[in-house]
Amino acid sequence: MERDARFAGTAKLLLALAVGLMVFKAILPQGMIRPPEWLVLPFADWINVVFSFLQNDLGLMAVTRAFSAVVEWLLNVTANLLYGKSRWPNLGPIPWSVIAVTAFMAGYALKGWRLGLISGGTFVWIALMGQWKWAMETLSVIVVAAPFSVILGLVLAVLAWRSPRFERVLNPILSIAQSLPHFAYMIPVVVFIGVGPKAGAIVTIIFSVPPMIRMTLLGLKKVPEEVIEAAKMSGATRWQLLTRARIPTARSEILIGVNQVIMQCLAMVVLASFIGMPGLGQKLLQLLQSLKIGLSVEIGITIILLAVTLDRLTKAWALRQPMHEAASPSWITRNRLLLIWLTLCAIGFGLAHVFPYFLEVERRQALSVAGPVDALMDHLIRLITPVTLWLRWFLITWVLIPMRDAYLWLPFTAVLVLLAALGWAIGGLRSALICVAYFGLIAASGWWDRAMITVYMVCISVLIAAILAIPLALWGARNPERAGRILLICDTAQTFPSFIYLIPVIMLFGVNDVAVVAAVVVFAAVPLVRYTIEGLRNVPPEMIEAANMSGATQAQLLWHVRLPLALPTMLVGANQSVMFSLFMVIIAAFIGTQDLGQEMQRALSSTDVGKGLVLGFAVAFMGLLTDHLITRWSETRKRALGI
Repeated sequence: MERDARFAGTAKLLLALAVGLMVFKAILPQGMIRPPEWLVLPFADWINVVFSFLQNDLGLMAVTRAFSAVVEWLLNVTANLLYGKSRWPNLGPIPWSVIAVTAFMAGYALKGWRLGLISGGTFVWIALMGQWKWAMETLSVIVVAAPFSVILGLVLAVLAWRSPRFERVLNPILSIAQSLPHFAYMIPVVVFIGVGPKAGAIVTIIFSVPPMIRMTLLGLKKVPEEVIEAAKMSGATRWQLLTRARIPTARSEILIGVNQVIMQCLAMVVLASFIGMPGLGQKLLQLLQSLKIGLSVEIGITIILLAVTLDRLTKAWALRQPMHEAASPSWITRNRLLLIWLTLCAIGFGLAHVFPYFLEVERRQALSVAGPVDALMDHLIRLITPVTLWLRWFLITWVLIPMRDAYLWLPFTAVLVLLAALGWAIGGLRSALICVAYFGLIAASGWWDRAMITVYMVCISVLIAAILAIPLALWGARNPERAGRILLICDTAQTFPSFIYLIPVIMLFGVNDVAVVAAVVVFAAVPLVRYTIEGLRNVPPEMIEAANMSGATQAQLLWHVRLPLALPTMLVGANQSVMFSLFMVIIAAFIGTQDLGQEMQRALSSTDVGKGLVLGFAVAFMGLLTDHLITRWSETRKRALGI
């Protein structure tokens, strides 16, 4: 108690100092209002020197070119098989009907008819809508990138599991890597590899490795000692212990890592259109830039269906436990699904040979919903234009501009002291120093004003998302069936690549800050809803029963029992919401805003590695600071509740 009181007293003193710096801003020297020139360090120049050394003097360019040549060769193989690019092995393209049948059989084998229809139906939709080549350009990269990411993640995770020292080095790298925005990965790859499909594949590999490492490491650490003892008693060698005992026992976590790798691959492949990656992402980017809403919706639906299909298939694989059925004397009975698949594939190849329609649906033969969607949107926009115009005017005039100006008005010293007060109140001296260090580095980067605009966009977006999401979650958690439906929607929405969220907001608000905020709000609300419902549902029944027996009303039960016990889980959702918001603000910069995202896109256009990485680290430091504070607060709450 004395320690907590001392923490609170120091935090109040720091808060008072921060308020004093704001109140007396008019008499402060300029060096206390904005970072002085002597404080700004040439991080970008230092990074460029390092990259120049790696590229020219160390000979890393030769290594990257060799690796990119291997990737390019594999991309040519998948491109030939999936959409008929004229390359070795010159066997393609595989008819769309065969791929649709294969997807159906994979879904049916993993989880029955429903998943089979979703999987097969997705590829039927892609073919009939005339988007087959674009979709296969996207999938050809995922097919190459995902195995590389999985293998690299497995190897690094095993090394980290074997060597605690290596794990201690790897963990902060992974934390920073998972906090870096997508564009920060692209700039170095463009410098070393160039642009195009191979650059898109390599940046996808790099981006999707961290979750595989974390999930594999978690699985290896959770292997029960009894399993290892049993394997040792059977005379297993160290290699056999790893491959026959540890990895099979960690199967579920590893396969969940594979699921995350594939979803990260899809998200990055869509965004890699900014560095010349062809496919659905490039087409969507072109359509959004030309404001062709109907065609954008068509592409958006395809990306969503692909995301849902890949997510459901890999999750079903991860959750499916190995089955050891009694051996059947009949080979046909044991392999009936394989035989059915081969028969259906043969039928598909036969139909494609006789009827070219089953090989590829040409654009002139394709269906389209663009016309009806455009007509519907025109009618809807005319109907709601008075509301959206007023809302846009109100938000820009009375909320966004005043908030932006307020954040930019703050002296940087006041912000640092305020963060120190917040850190001290939550975690003491260590947390205060971490907060000051993270934002001190942002101040020293020379991008303070752009960073504060990013902070303001994230803060207003998360605040609006919380105002909308928490009441929805409270309403949903009151009924188990309703909660299940909302969680299903949230789980599905979390599989969508972030680019997709820009389509509806551009339809409604055009290209401006309001559209960016609206996209971030929708993206950030999903984890808030999900984790609030999960937290409320997982409150121990005995606590509810005890409160009821004490005569608590429903309001008291909510405010004094359910919400306090659910708070640690809700904080996980808040943490994810902030990270999602940071990523979305950076991605949405191409439709507006003057924040770090806009500068990052300029750095990407000019292939300025130093500038791009400095901006990326600034975003990562914001995310890491938020993660540290929320994690410490959550741990404190758990200790107080005895969880």
